[in-house]
Amino acid sequence: MIEAILERCAGIDVGKKFVVVCVMTGGPKDEPHTQIKKFGTVVSELQRLASWLVAEGCIHAVMESTGSYWKPVFNLLEAHIRVILANAADVQNRRGHKTDPNDSRWLAHLLRHGMIRPSFIPPLAIRELRDPRDVDDS
Repeated sequence: MIEAILERCAGIDVGKKFVVVCVMTGGPKDEPHTQIKKFGTVVSELQRLASWLVAEGCIHAVMESTGSYWKPVFNLLEAHIRVILANAADVQNRRGHKTDPNDSRWLAHLLRHGMIRPSFIPPLAIRELRDPRDVDDS
């Protein structure tokens, strides 16, 4: 069995209308304790998610998402914890049953054991320059 490298971490499965989060805690050789919660995707819900992760002492999280739904979640959480955007193809090759709670638990398990290969996310300043919403069309 592979020994865990993180004692507190979270797996986040991001969807259009909600995110499912699994916080996994426990010593490297212990069976982890898991808590799973569901949050909406509006700012107040994402702030509630960030507060919960901080209250749980979680400083590492991994998320997987299709499309661009991950962006607002990442942008809000990055000020509070280290967030990794998982390479979806890599994670899917290791996946079991497809349900949101299982996905969030599986992501947390992979992060806990150092088995996530992160996708590249440019720094905030570069992301702001690239954001098409700020372009003046006049």
